[in-house]
Amino acid sequence: MLGPRVWASVRPELSKALSKKMRGWASGEGRKIDIAGIYPPVTTPFTATAEVDYGKLEENLHKLGTFPFRGFVVQGSNGEFPFLTSSERLQVVSCVRQAMPKDKLLLAGSGCESTQATVEMTLSMAQVGADAVMVVTPCYYRGRMSSAALIHHYTKVADLSPIPVVLYSVPANTGLDLPVDAVVTLSQHPNIVGIKDSGGDVTRLGLIVHKTRRQDFQVLAGSAGFLLAAYALGAVGGVCALANVLGAQVCQLERLCLTGQWEDAQKLQHRLLEPNTARMAQLWLMVVLGD
Repeated sequence: MLGPRVWASVRPELSKALSKKMRGWASGEGRKIDIAGIYPPVTTPFTATAEVDYGKLEENLHKLGTFPFRGFVVQGSNGEFPFLTSSERLQVVSCVRQAMPKDKLLLAGSGCESTQATVEMTLSMAQVGADAVMVVTPCYYRGRMSSAALIHHYTKVADLSPIPVVLYSVPANTGLDLPVDAVVTLSQHPNIVGIKDSGGDVTRLGLIVHKTRRQDFQVLAGSAGFLLAAYALGAVGGVCALANVLGAQVCQLERLCLTGQWEDAQKLQHRLLEPNTARMAQLWLMVVLGD
């Protein structure tokens, strides 16, 4: 993370560089990245002494790399980022970047409680190889997190981020939904490319798709449990914890939806509902021993 003195010296030059980049986007010289596809939110393995097990992390990535995922999400809720130090968060992302296939996208969670800390973490994530950042809603003072406050927070982060920003709403963990009106406003920012919505409210998800349809903005479902419904409403993919253990099946569901095979997709979605709600240990046991 950048210290106060370094941050003070870097910020003016960074602002000028990003202003130039924003003008390029506005004039059509650049395009937002396409985040469509399936992403497993990578877990963070730990040793018996609570240290990050980088060897196991690389081993898991090599296994996941055999599936046709669009990329990987690192330092999301499934990666247990609140339990890591800042340096561990960056080292994990760096390790993933080096171990993952070069043609995959790396979305790194950079959200922190303050705007400046989030900007600094975002800059650092870009330096260690992230293609885009996924920024969770700050929630400690959730009662003060109005639409205006959240718009201000995300705008500042996106203004100063050298890589694209994906909004992240996960009310089960934060107790806070990113309001639809805030999402619609933020979708107009040239450096905000989409949202991962984990709330499970498909009406809300469809409303976001509808209200941002004129923007270059994409919606990702935050669970395999409502992936079919999300695709039917216009989402472009999903960040699905289930993909860590049933990657082939989740990618198959994606293919069925994209090719309009809705009856087969419905059957597969029904089969995935129960394992999606199972505890991870139980799911691993089911995969190893068979159904």
